[in-house]
Amino acid sequence: MWREAVESDDIPESGGVSVFVDGEAIALFRDGDEIHAVSDTCTHAGASLSEGGVRDGTVRCPRHGAPFDLRTGEALGYPATEDVRVYETKTEGGVVYVRVNDG
Repeated sequence: MWREAVESDDIPESGGVSVFVDGEAIALFRDGDEIHAVSDTCTHAGASLSEGGVRDGTVRCPRHGAPFDLRTGEALGYPATEDVRVYETKTEGGVVYVRVNDG
């Protein structure tokens, strides 16, 4: 089910923003022309990924630097070993929508 998340202009050019959609904490990131959405909670130590740095399609956890792929959610290195959930996004009329609760 598609849910309105945030105005696209509210997502920083090279960073993230945290939103709650249907009770789920989701981090939205702008990486170039793409907008990605992943769970906002690092699987290693629970830090907010929306506060991490974005570069070349990855976000690094602000607490210990664990990198995650923004397209797949894959944990790409130490200290994280578990992937984060990825959410499909679409932008219409300047609003970013996130697909949630689809199984």
